[in-house]
Amino acid sequence: MWKQRPRRRVLAVASGGGHWVQLMRLRAAFVGTEMHYATVDSSAAADVAPAPLWTFVDSNQNTKLKLIMTTLKLTWIVLRVRPDVIVTTGAAPGYLALRVGGLLGARTMFIDSIANAQELSMSARLSKGHADRLLVQWPDVARETGADYSGAVI
Repeated sequence: MWKQRPRRRVLAVASGGGHWVQLMRLRAAFVGTEMHYATVDSSAAADVAPAPLWTFVDSNQNTKLKLIMTTLKLTWIVLRVRPDVIVTTGAAPGYLALRVGGLLGARTMFIDSIANAQELSMSARLSKGHADRLLVQWPDVARETGADYSGAVI
């Protein structure tokens, strides 16, 4: 008797605002997986139901204490979810989740924001050496940085 292969568990992580909007536009790509989402706003649960939504403190390079709290919370989320894959559209929290997940053996993908039409964002630059795949939404940025281009989310 053949065992049915379990569905891949995916953790999709994004900060609020445009990062979250772009992540939500990728939902169709996750059909057939066991999805978990993580972001800064608990009201986003309505956007992803029935998938679980995990929340963390919004932070960036200028809010060092919050960044530490975000790192701890994302580590806890990754340990609880145990994803096979982590996908993020940024920003700093996405990079942090990607790093923690990568250390635990998850495959990782960073999709840089469409707003970065000239160069990689800081979190994408940091992810470049750590993500299994780095995607950008502008062909010129891909050519200049060595990232992959497969089209735009928007």
